Amino acid sequence: MALIEMFHVVAAERPVASGQTIKEGQVVSLNTSGEVVIQGVSNPTPYGLAGDTKSTTASSMPGIASGWQNRVSDYFDETKASAKMTVYHSGGEFATDQFASNVASAAIMAPLYALNGVLETVTTQSAIVVAYLAKAAGTYPSGVPGVDLNGDQALTGENSNTYCEIKLVI
Repeated sequence: MALIEMFHVVAAERPVASGQTIKEGQVVSLNTSGEVVIQGVSNPTPYGLAGDTKSTTASSMPGIASGWQNRVSDYFDETKASAKMTVYHSGGEFATDQFASNVASAAIMAPLYALNGVLETVTTQSAIVVAYLAKAAGTYPSGVPGVDLNGDQALTGENSNTYCEIKLVI
């Protein structure tokens, strides 16, 4: 659902394959035409992290409630105008809620791989290290005053509203 860009090296723009539904923060690959697709069995080699959302049902910006979602006029498709998606690669530090449950209990600096577009601790589809875990999964401050976390309200998202911080290496 979300990707928080802390530091990034390359923010590439790539065309998106038709028919794809990709959430911001998911691991993406390139198909044989050089278009962005969700990483999976057919395209197991990870290329980077999706920096935009291509969807027809909801935005994937961090902590955005359905009543405040951006790109409503484009039916939540952040790639509609250009048909291109931002893809982060070649390093950086990010916080994301796009990870499998076993990442939540992984040790700091554990290697993370990709499995159907989410970060995972096993090499089921690809033995390429996508990232290293830099901070264990936990709540993430939203910057909105409140009482949940360090004076801020906790940011909502998938994985029970927890985010892990990673060091991207692809």
